Amino acid sequence: MELSLSKLRSALPEGGLFGGGGWRYSPQPLRLSRAEARHLMTLGHPLAKFQQACDTLYRRSAAGKLPGWLADLLDAGKPEWMRCLQRGPASAGQFPRVIRPDLIWTEQGLAMTELDSVPGGIGMTAWLSRVYAEAGFDVLGGPEGMLDGFRSLLPAGGAVLVSKEAADYRPEMDWITRQLGPSWEVASAETYEPDGRDLYRFFELFDWKSVPAAERIAAAAAAGTVSVTPPFKPHLEDKLWLALLWSPSLKREWAQVLRGSHLQRLRELVPFGWVLDASPLPPHAALPRLDAHAWEEVAGFSQKDRQLVLKISGFHETAWGSRGVFIGHDLSAAEWSERLLKALQQAHTQPWMVQQFHEGRAIEHPVFRDDGSVEMMQGRVRLCPYFFTDTAGITRFGGCLATIVPMDKKKIHGMRDGILVPCVIG
Repeated sequence: MELSLSKLRSALPEGGLFGGGGWRYSPQPLRLSRAEARHLMTLGHPLAKFQQACDTLYRRSAAGKLPGWLADLLDAGKPEWMRCLQRGPASAGQFPRVIRPDLIWTEQGLAMTELDSVPGGIGMTAWLSRVYAEAGFDVLGGPEGMLDGFRSLLPAGGAVLVSKEAADYRPEMDWITRQLGPSWEVASAETYEPDGRDLYRFFELFDWKSVPAAERIAAAAAAGTVSVTPPFKPHLEDKLWLALLWSPSLKREWAQVLRGSHLQRLRELVPFGWVLDASPLPPHAALPRLDAHAWEEVAGFSQKDRQLVLKISGFHETAWGSRGVFIGHDLSAAEWSERLLKALQQAHTQPWMVQQFHEGRAIEHPVFRDDGSVEMMQGRVRLCPYFFTDTAGITRFGGCLATIVPMDKKKIHGMRDGILVPCVIG
């Protein structure tokens, strides 16, 4: 089994993929143990159940069957038509059908930092899986797992609507639709006119104003005349759920809507988190696990104590691509305080959350130099498994993208000095 730099580059489709191939290549996939791979590949079902549970809690809150603060929090900053649509009976059984967690590979296991229902990297992972499989590697999901999974979303084909905001991902969507055949195509979200075809929505809901047909598409989906995935349910695109999973006031509700084994597995996977809220606490109360009476105290934490990540939630242009993520111990004391207090001021209209920071384990992985020779790189890993839910409601694993970045990078995401590879057992 051998892959050369020239072979990888020559296999790139015309027009490239994300960033035109702007990442580092490796002759080897990332190797996971059999137990690690099995754990990773079986996350799809509990994560799908988690999204369904989130929707149930939101709908109960909106209907007055649970305290209204939950729905109010998740509706903050969102347009009235979208709030009404996601509360309506027609949307009750609609859920994202591509599920991709962002998992930091730590010494203690996996730590989930995001659950993305409008993820990039689908075409990239499909292409990498095929190329490494053709070189003889037994990649997780197989050479066609990603393509088969994406095809299962719209069995009769359809249009993939890509917005200008997501334009960097258009080349990979062009490539994947070419592989799926003539019944599939990519269309500009800004100029698309509904024509009855089923749709894959590849634009974030905060960007709806730039898509003139957005409300009509959403109405058609609610009426059942067209299939659209992911659905127009902005609360399911909020990071807040990762903090709400730990909310003491929702402890009983989570136990009611999730099977015990699923809830335990999620809490093992999701780092502890807090929703930012400027409301004062009673004199005798404290923020759980922080030993602080107010967020203003957390703003003054020392570098040692601020092993925390501040994140903007969904429905904002900085809520994807790591742009709205700030790592506490990576900032100066003044920067941390300024960021946290500003987020606190915005909390009533633009939700923010804080999550415990989990550092990725250090690994060594081969990488090609520009001349085709190989060197070893010390780095940390983010694993992104992709799960696809078909029309029968069955969620299956499609493939996994590993992103390996140099040790000095605190945020792990696609970057020019990072390595992108599929995964194998070995």
